[in-house]
Amino acid sequence: MSGMSEEEILKGLREIDTPTISNVVATYPKSEACLKLYDAWYGGWYTDTSIKCVYPEMKPVVGYVATVVFCEESEKYTGVGRWALPEHIDSTDEPVVLVAEQQFPPELANRVGLFGEMMTTRYKAMGVAAVVTNGPMRDIDAIKPLDVQYFCTGTTPAHGDMMVKAVGVPVTVGGMTVMPGDMVHMDLHGVVKFPAEYREEVLIRARKLLESEAGSAAFFKDPKFSLERWKKSV
Repeated sequence: MSGMSEEEILKGLREIDTPTISNVVATYPKSEACLKLYDAWYGGWYTDTSIKCVYPEMKPVVGYVATVVFCEESEKYTGVGRWALPEHIDSTDEPVVLVAEQQFPPELANRVGLFGEMMTTRYKAMGVAAVVTNGPMRDIDAIKPLDVQYFCTGTTPAHGDMMVKAVGVPVTVGGMTVMPGDMVHMDLHGVVKFPAEYREEVLIRARKLLESEAGSAAFFKDPKFSLERWKKSV
């Protein structure tokens, strides 16, 4: 380890694209650059196509995971107190990425415009830099100036009564399973997780990989490139 400060690590990670981060986390287990933290295909460590990046023009976001489960208001569930989620977010290291699993019945799942301008304004005040959820949202025009990234399934203008079922528990959103203590990195491609204790090593390896790829790209962009030269280089 190089002994970088927390600020330097986070700044460095924000300068790297998410596919590169995924490459050193688990994508290429046979590569020396890869940490092999999860099964590349079945580890549940990155998002699938069921959720989309709402603000693809934003730079990469990295942060510490806080989790919540939302559901339809029902006597079937005990739920948690009003301040459980704010307290959980407040106790999470910043920047915070709120990963919200929505457990609504099929007839409601695509109608829950749960996250909007006021909710986002409150969360940003507590250090939330992004929200990742498996349902729709609303107020995307009003949220954009707040500079909070979103991954969700789409948009819808309204919702009905709902409740917080649990906070600080493992959740699965878009094929990615996370828990408090994880770190996530995201850009327009999707979201990838890794244990927060690996953050500096992920950054170091990602920078080395980018340097290596730049050299490889230069070889193929060389006007003198030929298949014969390629064969001789390996």
